[in-house]
Amino acid sequence: MKNNSSLKGLLIAVVVFIIAFGIYFLFLAKKNYYVVDNPTPNTYYYKINNGSEGIVAAGQFVHVDLNKGKNSIKVFDQNKKLLYDSAFEVNKIRGLINIAHQDYYVNDQYYGYNLKKDSLLLALDKTMIDGKAYYGGARHFNKLYTEDFYYNVDEDYDKVIKNIQQVESRSKIFRKQDYLNYYKEYYKF
Repeated sequence: MKNNSSLKGLLIAVVVFIIAFGIYFLFLAKKNYYVVDNPTPNTYYYKINNGSEGIVAAGQFVHVDLNKGKNSIKVFDQNKKLLYDSAFEVNKIRGLINIAHQDYYVNDQYYGYNLKKDSLLLALDKTMIDGKAYYGGARHFNKLYTEDFYYNVDEDYDKVIKNIQQVESRSKIFRKQDYLNYYKEYYKF
């Protein structure tokens, strides 16, 4: 067989391409999943879609599998007494089940060049939490299910997002106390 440099070049390109995708999917790709979250001091038991019983302890979260479309959940207290039986609609690839109907806040963090963070936050709506105004327009949430965010409660914002030619935002859902801690640390007014 002849020494074919075009074939060698093609094989090297294919191998590099496969390695690049492997690195991306193993280390860089954002995982999509659903979370049952419990920020309270109580323990809850639950059954999703009449499946096996799950438990979420005080202050914990659990990754769960949900079907696109209509899902049902039964929630029990620590004595396994039924608290409620409800249904919710899943349309996206990540979401949060607020099993205890606690307060959460969805906050947008802005990225980009020439970003004037303080003036941008002052231009957005204020959110009232415990009688105090917080800048940035965080959206309050306390229903059973939401999927209107990019980062879940167990994820952090990216430190740097590259290749942004304009101002963009990423949203993250916070437990109430976590949002207050984040706000105090991140924003200096």
